[in-house]
Amino acid sequence: MRSSVLRSVKTLAKPAGARGYSSESVPDRKVAVLGAAGGIGQPLALLMKLNPLVSRLALYDIANTPGVAADVGHINTRSEVAGYMGNDQLGQALEDSDVVIIPAGVPRKPGMTRDDLFNINAGIVKDLCSAIAKYCPNAIVNMISNPVNSTVPIAAEVFKKAGTYNEKKLFGVTTLDVVRAKTFYAGKANVNVPVVGGHAGITILPLFSQATPKANLADEDIKALTKRTQDGGTEVVEAKAGKGSATLSMAYAGAIFADACLKGLNGVPDVVECSFVQSTSTVTELPFFASKVRLGKNGVEEVLGLGPLSDFEQEGLEKLKPELKASIEKGVKFANA
Repeated sequence: MRSSVLRSVKTLAKPAGARGYSSESVPDRKVAVLGAAGGIGQPLALLMKLNPLVSRLALYDIANTPGVAADVGHINTRSEVAGYMGNDQLGQALEDSDVVIIPAGVPRKPGMTRDDLFNINAGIVKDLCSAIAKYCPNAIVNMISNPVNSTVPIAAEVFKKAGTYNEKKLFGVTTLDVVRAKTFYAGKANVNVPVVGGHAGITILPLFSQATPKANLADEDIKALTKRTQDGGTEVVEAKAGKGSATLSMAYAGAIFADACLKGLNGVPDVVECSFVQSTSTVTELPFFASKVRLGKNGVEEVLGLGPLSDFEQEGLEKLKPELKASIEKGVKFANA
């Protein structure tokens, strides 16, 4: 899929009077980024500022947000930017939001797994989701904070307790797995590779048998591509040698998925992305699972089936289920403790 975010940059760069984007052609949409001063949050804020579907951009973090908002706010695109800092201003940041993106939390470091992040990030997510339930209960929530396999179930439990849970509006952002699979498969924008399962290690299952355009790859190549996709986050963490994790590519992926959600809200037809959502028995027996999802005005319009799997993919599916099940249960247990 070609990046609509990058297309937006080209459109916004057109001289005055050129045919293109008009603020009157799309509805007003407020997007809030929680964790906007962090390594993912800052480039994500920039990319959302470039998106012409956004009319108001609220940037929230526990510190340093006014500077980020001032910096991003100088970019001459449609959206008005406001920065909010600290718990006292969280409600203001969230009020009237159509989409809330959550990259908040600590990043991975060398030797850490996503589950090592759990004890810190789980608490952050729980608190932020409690605020979402209070101030913008009808917003679409895009969860980036890791471990997504656990933070999405945490969010669901928080919303259930608050009486605001809508399974159609809670998404775990697994788009980076798709972006990596596409890159490793062909390195081109006009390819499609569905990625299902979860968002950590072996729970990430790229379906190269369904990739388009089709390439006749040897079994060894498929295995290597699958392994690299699963270990993509670790590859970046190690390459940064203790100085960060996948922030820029994650921001790009987060912006792509948020753009898809905004298009769905605005009634654009046939918007399909992979995401970690509340699943159905027609997919697997697990309560949450990443699969292709059709997006619309209410969030999830349809959770699509897995389609035909190769023997290698079927084996991978069975292998990932116990680990994914444990991560989901871990999140539910934390939320209800």
